[in-house]
Amino acid sequence: MTEQISPAALYRLMTFLSPAFPVGAFTYSHGLEQVIEQGVVTDRLQLERWLQDVLRHGAGRTDAILLAETCRDFQANDKDGVRDLRDLGLALQPSSERRLETAAQGTAFIRTVQKSWRPQGDGSKARFIELVDADQEDWPYPVAVGLVCAAHEIPAGTAVTSFLQAFAANLVSAAIRAVPLGQNDGQLVVANLEAVIFGVSEEALRSGLDDLGSSAFLADIASMAHETQYSRLFRS
Repeated sequence: MTEQISPAALYRLMTFLSPAFPVGAFTYSHGLEQVIEQGVVTDRLQLERWLQDVLRHGAGRTDAILLAETCRDFQANDKDGVRDLRDLGLALQPSSERRLETAAQGTAFIRTVQKSWRPQGDGSKARFIELVDADQEDWPYPVAVGLVCAAHEIPAGTAVTSFLQAFAANLVSAAIRAVPLGQNDGQLVVANLEAVIFGVSEEALRSGLDDLGSSAFLADIASMAHETQYSRLFRS
């Protein structure tokens, strides 16, 4: 990663992807709660393997491509392209809970930025307002993050890598509560995912919409089964 990021852009990116940013990420487990309940993920190594697959072959890779494409379309002033990505990001979800997960977080993200972090550059501000102020559509989370990062001149590569790290860290946090795992084991998983996240990020930046697709079927099935799980801590 050779991109240069300004201190202001870095500050905003850290804020946007902080666990304290009010999108409710802590309430979602991406189907992980279901496989913990089934005994599929019961320790650190099983969690690490599960997350590697989700990042490489599931929503991690797909979301990274959507985020990078949104950055490119916004920078090219292709507002219709951004709207198409918004619709595509919602249509790609394999279950009602996964649609809720991405739509609730993405829409909350956009609404918070509207109220507190509107971009200041004249061109970026006008494009952002036109895209988000005219309607009340749901926004998938990676497209929302890509739109806001591009509007705030945050480099796409840095945004994608940071998004994937935040995604993985949130699922590790869910596993710490649900398995349960110790904090040290959780941090070891995050550390061991570093190379995977860098690889997925680099691939996403080289990819386009024709490369979209996933094969994390067990994660998708887990999200469907979670919808009828009797006792739940998480919304997905």
